Amino acid sequence: MSEPSPFERFFASHGFVVLDGGLATALEEAGHRLDTALWSARLLLDAPEAIQAVHRAYLEAGADCITTASYQASFEGFAAAGLDDREAEKLLRRSVEIAREVRDVFWAEPINRARRLQPIVAASAGPYGAYLADGSEYDGRYAVDRAALAEFHRRRLLVLADAAPDLIAFETIPSLAETEVIAELLRDAPETRAPWTPWIWVSFTCRDGERLWDGSRVTDAVRAALAVPRLAAVGVNCTAPRHVPALVAAVRSVTDLPVIAYPNSGEVYDAAARRWVGKAATEAWLASALDWFDGGARVLGGCCRVGPPMIRRLRAELESRRANGARG
Repeated sequence: MSEPSPFERFFASHGFVVLDGGLATALEEAGHRLDTALWSARLLLDAPEAIQAVHRAYLEAGADCITTASYQASFEGFAAAGLDDREAEKLLRRSVEIAREVRDVFWAEPINRARRLQPIVAASAGPYGAYLADGSEYDGRYAVDRAALAEFHRRRLLVLADAAPDLIAFETIPSLAETEVIAELLRDAPETRAPWTPWIWVSFTCRDGERLWDGSRVTDAVRAALAVPRLAAVGVNCTAPRHVPALVAAVRSVTDLPVIAYPNSGEVYDAAARRWVGKAATEAWLASALDWFDGGARVLGGCCRVGPPMIRRLRAELESRRANGARG
């Protein structure tokens, strides 16, 4: 019998997993400027204590899983910032260590173990376009071939896997081609220095209720992701909330794996101006989140512009739904 994924004990206990929200969102609200190509990964070097504080805030808000500050971290990105491979590897590894240390300190406090399971850590692995920091992570049309994409993901995967997070999150994937590259890389099992093969989730960023940003159907992307060994969940993130119900239904139409959904707040990102426009509607987002749950998503959280207060509300709403269901 195969080893259960890190999510399974949460499903068995209360039927869902609550993720954290946007790391950069909480860092910016704390006053940190993230207007460099490294984005939040810059703080691994400049202010790791700020990352620690955000991880702690999400745990206190009720997150079952916190995600590392490695979304925009890569050997290529660090090299462009003047760091050599040794320094880059140290920072990638440190992103996982920081999250694990915060989780362990949180869990060591008896008050935090009441009616909770020990939270888990997911190492974030963003798309190739995140390193470019030019908005192409939202269309997936990169001017590189598949070999270059595979090498980009392989180098980071080796380090993140060796740092031993509970899972690795390939997230905000905008294209079928990049999904296929990631699936091939993981299926062919490049040897890591870790004594285990990591559990993986794959989530896509979508432009509507049917297609990724490159125009591929989400069902085709899910089918490609199913080639990943030890795939713990598959779904969508960094997507407008209004598209999520249709996307959850589409994902469920082609797999029985747990569906993950952690969209943006509902605001719109202007890639040219590099800023968010519009206004978050917290109540509408929370109501929508319950619709995703009712539609079959079981791993839920937030992405850009979703901070600890919204995750706290999400946790409370899901707990209430579970309690009412038990009474019913």
